[in-house]
Amino acid sequence: MKKEEFIQSIEASTKRKKADIVFKNAQIVDVFNSEIISGDVAVTNGRIVGIGDYEGNEEIDISGKYLCPGLIDGHVHIESSMVPPHEFAKVVLPHGVTTVIADPHEIANVSGVKGIQYMLDSSEGILLDVFVMLPSSVPATSFEHAGARLEAVDLEPLFDHERVIGLAEVMDYVAVQTASDSMLNKLEMTTRHSRLIDGHMAGLPADLINVYRSAGIMTDHEVTNAAEAKERVQRGMYVLIRQGSVAKDLPNVIEAVNERNSRRFLFCTDDKHLDDLAAEGSIDHNIKLAVQYGVDPITAIQMATLNAAECYELKNKGAVAPGYEADLLILNSLSDFQIEQVYKAGKLAALDGVVKTDDQRTVKTPSALLNTVHLHDLQLSDLKLAISNDQPVPIIEIIPNQLVTRKRYEHTSVSDGIFHPSTELDHLKLIMAERHKNTGLVGKGIVKGFQLKRGAIATSISHDSHNLIAAGTNDSDLMLAVKALKTNQGGLAVVQDGNILAQLPLSISGLISDQPYEEVLHGLKSIHEALERIGLPDTFNPFLTLSFLGLPVIPELKITCQGIFDVHSFTHLVY
Repeated sequence: MKKEEFIQSIEASTKRKKADIVFKNAQIVDVFNSEIISGDVAVTNGRIVGIGDYEGNEEIDISGKYLCPGLIDGHVHIESSMVPPHEFAKVVLPHGVTTVIADPHEIANVSGVKGIQYMLDSSEGILLDVFVMLPSSVPATSFEHAGARLEAVDLEPLFDHERVIGLAEVMDYVAVQTASDSMLNKLEMTTRHSRLIDGHMAGLPADLINVYRSAGIMTDHEVTNAAEAKERVQRGMYVLIRQGSVAKDLPNVIEAVNERNSRRFLFCTDDKHLDDLAAEGSIDHNIKLAVQYGVDPITAIQMATLNAAECYELKNKGAVAPGYEADLLILNSLSDFQIEQVYKAGKLAALDGVVKTDDQRTVKTPSALLNTVHLHDLQLSDLKLAISNDQPVPIIEIIPNQLVTRKRYEHTSVSDGIFHPSTELDHLKLIMAERHKNTGLVGKGIVKGFQLKRGAIATSISHDSHNLIAAGTNDSDLMLAVKALKTNQGGLAVVQDGNILAQLPLSISGLISDQPYEEVLHGLKSIHEALERIGLPDTFNPFLTLSFLGLPVIPELKITCQGIFDVHSFTHLVY
């Protein structure tokens, strides 16, 4: 704060002058003592200056209602919402989220530093506070075909930005374990700048927690059960409990939380589609779900506010207390977490689920982020998957609502040495086509668990290198779906019997729409209607599930542009 602002805050705190705004007769959620206290909350210059009995130039009587801190999403890829940060803010603010810790890892894998800078520019000056962790693993593994490669020398200048606070999810565990120069340079750079380091330990054994902690890595959001959570807390980590669109880990992890260790837990969404955010919510949904599983409401709020703020060293966020930023929620109900009003820095941001901002900004998209799908003209012959014998072959089996997959070996449908998808066996063809350098590489495999009856789906969102990925019941529809992505320069497509049933263009790096969020929601509605037409179940998100089949750091089997990849052996498999 400037000297004048200090004076104004002290004058209001001592009651020599009226505060800018006072919330009268509040039931205040005290996240420090885990109790409810009664009183007025005075705000000046966007910060809380006192709790007690105050007068304000504006007074809001909230008798019978609760006042709690604004929520913090501890780890989110904004790109997964398919809208830029300034549109994303309009969706999450009504759900009480006033701060996010964003990892622009997805757009960085396509467009490098220019992609990161775009996310910083798009989030400048908006009501939502967007802090950024710099992507640590671009590409995620050394053999992937991403659109960019970022080393410490590329990332370091970005630490000059005031909202860049650390190094994002370190997912290349092999690079950490073997102490590779590239990874060590990034870790050393981050600690030299006294910044934070996030982890990513999907399916890794407890011994590797020791390695990660020894490397200065402090968090993990890939925990899928209570035992894993306790192992990480025992070794001094913070655990981010994730509830997103595909990874819904909270029900299996929340039982690890108790009154003795709850301060080491916080919430995140990681990857959540726009329609899920709009309908279900963000961190507010995590709170509601945690309470349903027996967590005390105040503890759940503490996890979503103070715990997250302390984990990421946001010293003026996460509490209703003097000196803290006036990011505040007015709740009609504590147990049901019913949000009536959202205030950002003392200004009304949302009322009854409707955002209150006239922010109509448009951020010019750099040309380098457009026209990023570079794909040669595929032929049907490029999609053929040869099966060399009649033995069981490797099959990727999806697990609905999880990022991990199962490795199966099964007999499949083969004719003249060529695989043919079988809806009876639930064996679909899975392909990944390199789209950054026009190499012509097309990885092919077999996936089980989608229960797709006809047609094909394809997307340019395939974590983390974001090549084109598609699954289908026949090669012709697969080809058409991929061509639709090329025409639209990225997005989603649903195809059946030679017809495009629905498509959603994502022109910014093949990940983000340049349209208002309302238009994107309308497009997603059409996509879901088309998915229903081709027989996909509604018990999981098929596109998000598909997109994570390209992430070769999460067990057990995944696909790359070179074919099926065994994460545990870190090798490609041969059919």
